[in-house]
Amino acid sequence: MTTGLPPVKAPWIVGRPALLEHAAADYLNELARQRPWTRSRAEELLESLEAFLGEPAPLLAYTRLTGEAWLRTLPSTDQTEAAELLGDFRAYLRDWGWLDHARPVNQPD
Repeated sequence: MTTGLPPVKAPWIVGRPALLEHAAADYLNELARQRPWTRSRAEELLESLEAFLGEPAPLLAYTRLTGEAWLRTLPSTDQTEAAELLGDFRAYLRDWGWLDHARPVNQPD
């Protein structure tokens, strides 16, 4: 029995805007495959980001500016780790097509 390769792009969410929680869940699944020891902390931070943006947050509510605003609300001891997570998460969103699918018109990230 063979299994298919993972999709090249994010799945299309029919009739609804993409939510941050959907993209975060996919990201966390990929993170668990590559670096399982970091998943729990990444999940905590992404849940905190979503709470900051207002649950359920549409994916497009997360921008570089809202990410920076969220970072400023964190204790200074968590900011470096959270900034690295946001950089990795944003790269994932770009690479897997989440941002392209979330925008009505493709605009560069």
